[in-house]
Parts: sequence; structure tokens; C-alpha cells
Amino acid sequence: MIFATVGGQLPFDRMIRVVDEWAGTAGRDDVFCQILDGTFEPEHAEWARTLPLEAFHERLLGADLIIAHAGMGTILTALEVGRPVLVLPRRASLGEQRNDHQLATAERFRSGGQVHVAMDESELRERLANVDELTAAPTIGPRASDELLTAIREFVRR
Repeated sequence: MIFATVGGQLPFDRMIRVVDEWAGTAGRDDVFCQILDGTFEPEHAEWARTLPLEAFHERLLGADLIIAHAGMGTILTALEVGRPVLVLPRRASLGEQRNDHQLATAERFRSGGQVHVAMDESELRERLANVDELTAAPTIGPRASDELLTAIREFVRR
């Protein structure tokens, strides 16, 4: 199952539209999209505007691939459950976000080999065309490492 999620704050019609088009073209009947209050409603994928937390986690755990915006909560949760993650960052220039912090987030996680990134719709289509090649990064724990916590404590004490 492919799970596309826009997170819990803002719709992301640009991403959902591409995922839905791909599902139709590829003949996929295993795509589920969580769209919030987006104006675009998928025609080829099952969808819901919101999901209760338990249902959201069930979708994550059952997913072969998670497609998402480059939000920290979604990325970290997907890495915790050990699923491949493909992100499309929201862009401020398109009115999808207040600033372009998701571009930096996507690049940082890509450089660490933790997520697959598509910077625009064309790249997203390319990645989806090769969906079976997208692999998961090693899982992460539910909390920061002791080394990171110690470094933060030392920094704050200065």
C-alpha cells in the first residue's frame, strides 16, 4: 500500500494531484491519500480528509511507501516505523507555506540518506515511475540519542 499524507496542518493539492494521476496511469489500486481540506479530491486513489491518530499509524505501519510533504513530524514518524519515505517540499512561492524551510529539511534528510526527495512535480513523477526502487533508511528510535541530548544540555549551559 502507498500512503500519501499532507500532514496535519495544511492541504497540499500539488502533491496529491500528482500521486492521484500516477495511481490512475499506473493502474494502482493500493494508494490512499490523506488530504485535509484540499480542493483537489483524488479520482484514482482512496482518500480521507483526516484520520484518527490510531488509523494514521495503521496506515503508516501498513505502507510499502510513504509519500509526504517535508514536515518533520511526518518524516520522523516514517523513519521510526522503518518505511521508505518520498517527500515533496512545500514552497512558499506557491503559497503552500510561510517560508521555504521544507526545502532545507528535505535536503538535510536526503544528504543523510534518510529520505527520497522530489523537488518538483516532474521529479515526483520520475520517482513514482520507479517506485519499487525506493528503499527504507535504517529505523530511528522514538527519542533523541544520549549524545545529542548531552550536546544540547552543554550548549544551553553556556
